[in-house]
Amino acid sequence: MNLKHRQIETFSGWLFILPSVLGFGLLTVLPILFSLVISFTEWNFLKGLDGFRFVGLDNFAKMWSDRWFTDSLRNNAVFTAVTVPLTMALSLFTAIGLNSGSFLKKPIRLMVFMPYISSIVAISIVWGVLYNPSQGPINAFLHGIGIADPPKWLASSAWALPSIMIMSIWSNIGYNMVIYLAGLQNIPKDLYEAAKIDGAGPVACFANVTLPLLSPTSFFVLITCMIHSFQVFGAVFIMTQGGPGSSTSVLTYYIYQVGFSFYDMGYASAMAWFLFLLILLVTAVQWRGQKRWVNY
Repeated sequence: MNLKHRQIETFSGWLFILPSVLGFGLLTVLPILFSLVISFTEWNFLKGLDGFRFVGLDNFAKMWSDRWFTDSLRNNAVFTAVTVPLTMALSLFTAIGLNSGSFLKKPIRLMVFMPYISSIVAISIVWGVLYNPSQGPINAFLHGIGIADPPKWLASSAWALPSIMIMSIWSNIGYNMVIYLAGLQNIPKDLYEAAKIDGAGPVACFANVTLPLLSPTSFFVLITCMIHSFQVFGAVFIMTQGGPGSSTSVLTYYIYQVGFSFYDMGYASAMAWFLFLLILLVTAVQWRGQKRWVNY
């Protein structure tokens, strides 16, 4: 192929991807850069460009004296610390059970995966009905087994965040189960047979064969679960709107509230960039730490 033909092919390739590149640039890259600029300003977007006022790093300093921000950050940390390990553990054991069992394997996989692909709005509404403290089936069941004063769930400051955690874990097991199933099916059966010949039981096989060979899969699941936990929004918005008080307010919801309820886009953008840097830092720490426990 001569130089002219290569240039024509290169030009044709760029023409094919040009719409996607323009769309990504105009709808993703430019808004991200614009949000970085306005994070150093105080801007009510209802006033248009005339409402810009440069404030430097004041928005970033303001966060740490803002009780709603610190409460949201704490709630996010608790949400991540609880949901990530529980989701990973339940997904792994569900995958192991479905990988080894044979009875109704495919229908059960489908049922476990369905919540993940269902609308978060529909799931949140259904769980809101389940959590109803006076007429919901959960408290009806608890009354039926003799618990006279069951939790108020979403109406209680103490139970609202755990209620959302339970729903989040339930809805995310399916996706991570599929990832773990793929990892389990790539483990050679010969290794289990060799371990059994050496006298290893089920627990020893799990600890010495399954877990080490699943470590790359677990690393991927850990990263994605952590990122997802920091971006939780839909369930909070539909079920509690951050309440009661600030008990379920998380960073993404508070960013939305500041930007689109209080119209302070500068402060909202500053918090969004803080969240981005926080996720980047956590991911970088995990990436560096994986060298000690991930076996490729």
